Amino acid sequence: MFIHTFLPVLWQREAIAVCIAIFQAILKNLFVLPCRLGSMAAKKLRRAKLSQELCERLSRYQITTCQDFLCLSLLELMKVTGQSYRNVQKLLRQVSLACAPKMQTAYEMKVRRSVNPSSAFLSTTLHSLDKVLHGGVPCGSLTEITSPPGCGKTQFCIMMSVLATLPVSMGGLDGAVVYIDTESAFSAERLVEIAGNRFPTYFDSDEKLFCMTRSVHLYRELTCDSVLKRIKSLEEEIISKKVKLIIIDSVASVVRKEFDTKLQGNLAERSNFLARGASLLKYLAEEFSIPLHCHRMSRTAA
Repeated sequence: MFIHTFLPVLWQREAIAVCIAIFQAILKNLFVLPCRLGSMAAKKLRRAKLSQELCERLSRYQITTCQDFLCLSLLELMKVTGQSYRNVQKLLRQVSLACAPKMQTAYEMKVRRSVNPSSAFLSTTLHSLDKVLHGGVPCGSLTEITSPPGCGKTQFCIMMSVLATLPVSMGGLDGAVVYIDTESAFSAERLVEIAGNRFPTYFDSDEKLFCMTRSVHLYRELTCDSVLKRIKSLEEEIISKKVKLIIIDSVASVVRKEFDTKLQGNLAERSNFLARGASLLKYLAEEFSIPLHCHRMSRTAA
């Protein structure tokens, strides 16, 4: 009799424990994972239209992004902001709206592209390739360039850097370029050579060549951490320097050097790094409607 009455009690306790564990997991997925992985949450608080005084105060606590802000509790926010419960709730709503994706209908996208077709693609100036790509490299998305070694991926990226600096009337984007070099393969001499040979009429003086080279901002990042840190800092640079093209040459290089997939746990870390990087890059491309190139070396020819 005792056994029959005692067992259901044990089962009930186990069931309650399981329910609590499931509930905690749901809460974790709802509130923690979006803060860690959400690319929109990487937006700087200054772009959420918070006051400069408040942004400076929050920065003293290492709170600089929407992610940092939204991952804090109401009590923590009241402490670091020095504001009332009601004002903190208003700030939370303001920051949440700032980093939420804006709704856009297919019609609005079509109208925007038809009004300014040049904003949809960056022409490669290679007719057959532009034809295959239906106009060129698409803006607002990531483009991966893949081939065996020695096929000209870096040369293509350097050429696209020149094209992005050209005026819109010549098919360019009239902006700056951020070039993240992980293999020390970038050559300033080659950049000038390509510009002079492809557009001799436009680059007819040293002054124009100098102006073009000043618009290409080169960063040599040789580790996964430094690449990710650089990507996270690009948002402000895109705005301040009027960046119209981002090139990463290449993500796969640092990944291969740091993660040996034969070692246990490395595959998960590698996948996590690539997912975080891709999420941030996709956000930057879509948010600022700019083309973003990554190139990768394939081990064998197709």
